Amino acid sequence: MTVDDIQSIDYWPSNDRRMLYYLSQFIQERAAGTEWADPFSFLRVFRYITFRSAGAALTALALSWWLGPRVIDWLKKLKFGQNYADKAEETGGMAARILSKRGTPTMGGVLIVTAMDLSALLWAQWNELVLLTLLSLVVLSGLGFYDDYAKIALQNSRGAKSYIKLAVQTLLALFIGLYLWLLPSTSELITELMVPFYKYPVLTGVGAIGLAVTVLTIVGFSNAVNLTDGLDGLAVGCTLIVATVFLVFTYVAGNIRFATYLQVPYVPGAGELTVFCGAMIGAGLGFLWFNCHPAQMFMGDTGSLALGGALGILAVLIHQPFVLLIAGGVFVAEAASVVCQTGYFKYTKRKYGAGRRIFLMAPLHHHFEKKGWYESQVVTRFYILCVLFAVVALSTLKLR
Repeated sequence: MTVDDIQSIDYWPSNDRRMLYYLSQFIQERAAGTEWADPFSFLRVFRYITFRSAGAALTALALSWWLGPRVIDWLKKLKFGQNYADKAEETGGMAARILSKRGTPTMGGVLIVTAMDLSALLWAQWNELVLLTLLSLVVLSGLGFYDDYAKIALQNSRGAKSYIKLAVQTLLALFIGLYLWLLPSTSELITELMVPFYKYPVLTGVGAIGLAVTVLTIVGFSNAVNLTDGLDGLAVGCTLIVATVFLVFTYVAGNIRFATYLQVPYVPGAGELTVFCGAMIGAGLGFLWFNCHPAQMFMGDTGSLALGGALGILAVLIHQPFVLLIAGGVFVAEAASVVCQTGYFKYTKRKYGAGRRIFLMAPLHHHFEKKGWYESQVVTRFYILCVLFAVVALSTLKLR
C-alpha cells in the first residue's frame, strides 16, 4: 500500500465519530501488513486518553493564544466593552477601580467556549456524555451572550431578565437529568445518590430526588461561577483548579480497574470527559493570559454561565455532584454570601424598617476589597483557598 492508496480510499464508517482518534486507527488498519505498518505505528498513542487529554489541553491553549488578540480587536470594533455600571458600582463600592475598567472588552467567553469545543471535538471520542456536555456548553454560552448583549446594546446593567436565565438553565438541567434517567445505561446516575467519603449509594431508587440534585447542581454552579466573576482572573483561575480535580475524577470513573480499586462509581465512557477537562484547562489557561490583572478582556456571562454549568454537568455525569460542593468551595462561598446578604437585608428591612448587612458587600470578594485588600491579594488568596478545597476533594477518592 502506498500513500496514494491511503488517500484514495473513500471508506469512512458512518457510525464512527472520533476525528483524530478514528483517523489514526483508520490509517493503522489500512497500513497493517504493509511496508507502512512500522512508520505509522506511532499512531497507537491516540488510543490513550492521557495522550488525547494532553493534546486537547495544548490545542485549546494554542487556539486561545492565537485567537485572543483577534477576539479582543473584534470586540473593540463592535464596541462590546463594559461601559455599563456593574453590581459593584451600582451599590456604590470601589468606584475608582470600576471606572478604571470601563471600556474593557467583555464577552471574552466566546474565546473560551470556541477553544474548548474545537479541541474537544478534535481529540475526544464523541460518545453521549461528551456530546451532551458540549451541547450544554453552547446553550449556556448562548444564554450568557444574550445577557451580555442586553447589557451592552440596551445599556441595561441588569441584562436579561433573571427569570429568563433561570428558566433556560432549569430546562437544560431537566433535559440532561431526564435524558440520563430514561437511558438504561445511565439511569443509576439519577436514581442513586452518592456522597463523598462513602463508597455505597446512600439512597437508591430515588429518581425524583436525583433529578432535583441534578438541576440544583447545574443551575447552582452556573450562577455561582457567574457571581464569582468580578475580579481579574478570579473566576477562570478557580475554574482551572476545579477542572483539574475533575480531570482526575473523570479518568478514574471511566477506568474500571481504578474505579473498582478506589471504590467509586464506574461510568462507561466517562474517560472521554477527561479529554473535555483537558480542553477546559487549556482554554482557561489561554484566557487567563489575557484576563490576568490588568485584564485585557472579561469573560462576561458568555463564559461564566457556560463554565459553571459545565462543571455541574461533569459532576452529574460521573455521579459526584457533592464532590463538586467541596472542590468548588470558593464558588459555594461566593454564592452563599449573596444569598445570605440578600435574605438578611430583606428580613431586617421587614422587621426593623431598615435593611442590615452581614458583609460589607456581596459577593464575598467585594467584601474583602471593602476591607482594604488589593484586588491581586483577593484573587491570590482565593486561589489558595481553592487549592485547599481541591486537595480535600481529591482525598475523597481514598478516604471512604
